[in-house]
Amino acid sequence: MAISLALTCCHHGVRQHTADPSPAAAPAAAASPREQTDVTLTTTAGHPLEDGAAYGVGIVVVADFSRPVADRAAAQRRLTVTTSPRVAGAWDWVDDHTAHWRPQRYYAPNTTVLVDARISGVDLGGGNYGRADAVASFRIGASHVSVADDRTHMIAVSKNGKLVRTIPTSMGMRGSETVNGRTIVFRTPPGVYTVLDKADPIVMDSSTFGLPVHSRLGYRRTVRWATRLSEDGIFVHENDASGWAQGHSNVTHGCLNVNQDNGKWFYAFSVPGDVVEVRHTEGPPLTVRNNGDWTVPWKTWLAGSAQ
Repeated sequence: MAISLALTCCHHGVRQHTADPSPAAAPAAAASPREQTDVTLTTTAGHPLEDGAAYGVGIVVVADFSRPVADRAAAQRRLTVTTSPRVAGAWDWVDDHTAHWRPQRYYAPNTTVLVDARISGVDLGGGNYGRADAVASFRIGASHVSVADDRTHMIAVSKNGKLVRTIPTSMGMRGSETVNGRTIVFRTPPGVYTVLDKADPIVMDSSTFGLPVHSRLGYRRTVRWATRLSEDGIFVHENDASGWAQGHSNVTHGCLNVNQDNGKWFYAFSVPGDVVEVRHTEGPPLTVRNNGDWTVPWKTWLAGSAQ
């Protein structure tokens, strides 16, 4: 079984959807067969969208339901995204709990966004009804688009369309490792990522993706200036130990290694929703579940809508 885990530099918890505890017993006359369903508006990292916050031009809105939604069309009719200036965008259902919304193209800087989930009392199918509405408003900051090209081993960082920094990098090395019947591939997946979040410092542990710390390629170390790009743990982070390879060759487990100065600069520069395109690598394609929403062609994205 081949598993593309190139990648994971540290452990991230998996969000689980569990049913709400049963309500306390009520008099028969007040009993109701309805199950109450909540919705949370988040980023693809699972962090709540912050009112008034500035996000990158690739930010994706997530409507995360606490119970399975049997009638996706009914739910989607109550989910609206209003932007100024107006942009074309659509919802795509990742599974029966989760819908993602993104524009057809990256937002323009200074766009304002209002997300409204008016599900209170709405029949969502399967005996589930919306418990309460949710709303979030935010704005889009400057356009930060970075392109990591495996042919040049460089990251070209642009702000509002102008190149502001070129950063030597080393990405996922060739080869794989088989552990307990699972093949771990180290190549960095090509595709369009967005910044999820950041941590400084962070402990990166290979055992979190199945590679024992004391194995031939295992590791556990503290890393500075880590900007996370994927759910399974691809980061842009400092690693002076691979400085000899940065700008020349690939030697990592899937992350984008840069030197300390560049790592610190990129960390300070980045906000959630900034775009990072990885090109010409030989890794497996980036998936939506791994923060690859922008890798999906627009026609395919529209096919995931319930309307």
